[in-house]
Amino acid sequence: MAMRQTPLTCSGHTRPVVDLAFSGITPYGYFLISACKDGKPMLRQGDTGDWIGTFLGHKGAVWGATLNKEATKAATAAADFTAKVWDAVTGDEVLTLAHKHIVKSVNFTEDSNCLLTGGNDKVLRIYDLGKPEAEPQEIAGHTSAIKKALWCNNDQQILSAAEDKTIRLWDKNTKEAVKTLSFDASVSSMEYIPDGEILVITYGRTIAFYSAHSLDLIKAVDAPASIHSASLHPEKDFFVAGGDDFKLYKYDYTTKEEMESYKGHFGPIHCVRFSPDGELYASGSEDGTLRLWQTAVGKTYGLWKCVLPALKAWWFNISK
Repeated sequence: MAMRQTPLTCSGHTRPVVDLAFSGITPYGYFLISACKDGKPMLRQGDTGDWIGTFLGHKGAVWGATLNKEATKAATAAADFTAKVWDAVTGDEVLTLAHKHIVKSVNFTEDSNCLLTGGNDKVLRIYDLGKPEAEPQEIAGHTSAIKKALWCNNDQQILSAAEDKTIRLWDKNTKEAVKTLSFDASVSSMEYIPDGEILVITYGRTIAFYSAHSLDLIKAVDAPASIHSASLHPEKDFFVAGGDDFKLYKYDYTTKEEMESYKGHFGPIHCVRFSPDGELYASGSEDGTLRLWQTAVGKTYGLWKCVLPALKAWWFNISK
């Protein structure tokens, strides 16, 4: 009999959780940041979900949040027309970057020196965090609001997804679009996997995997419901996805077959991501909670303890 998945519920937010991101693995473990429409992004210990702190300063819904690899810096994108950079150790606000419209996406370069933003004014911006007074570099081309923007290919290129139903690959230096993918529906999420240069995209009921270099399709899977987010396991054995039907689906990456599905949230799932060690995945929902799910159910990890079934005839077996 399969063991029952028991997710850890992380409460604290008062509105829908719309984005989440993990740091890399640090000497202090790894960390999780969540973006919420309550305007108060939260930092948690990644393996347990324990609350560490709340970043206070935005005056509107926070649509995007990210951590740098070392978990020393955080960045947030909000409806108050700003992106903010924070000291993730002290919780202090370091920079406020004014925009002309709602900001939806923030992403650090590998060295944490630059921040990429995108939002409702359809323009990508690159901020040099060492020169906060300098004007950002701007890249225009999308015809609708940008939902997600990510550095890729050793920070030499940028991937952006917008409500114009396209994903575009940009050259950072020339600021020109190298390639464009068009879809029949707006892209709901995008995840970039540097190891193997894989792009995970969701739109409608489809979870699709593309080469981040060429934007050639690798494979696609159709889920039973509209999907808002998907994440590929670090070892690429399987992937998880969540959406409108409150369920989390787990698929075999090679065969594309559904392995299992779990219901735990009480509202649509907006975001899902694997931890950097692949031992768990986190989901954020309309219900205002984050939930942490075990990749290998029954394993002792974080707050989960493996409990083996008691053997009733233990003494009898010993005596034989």
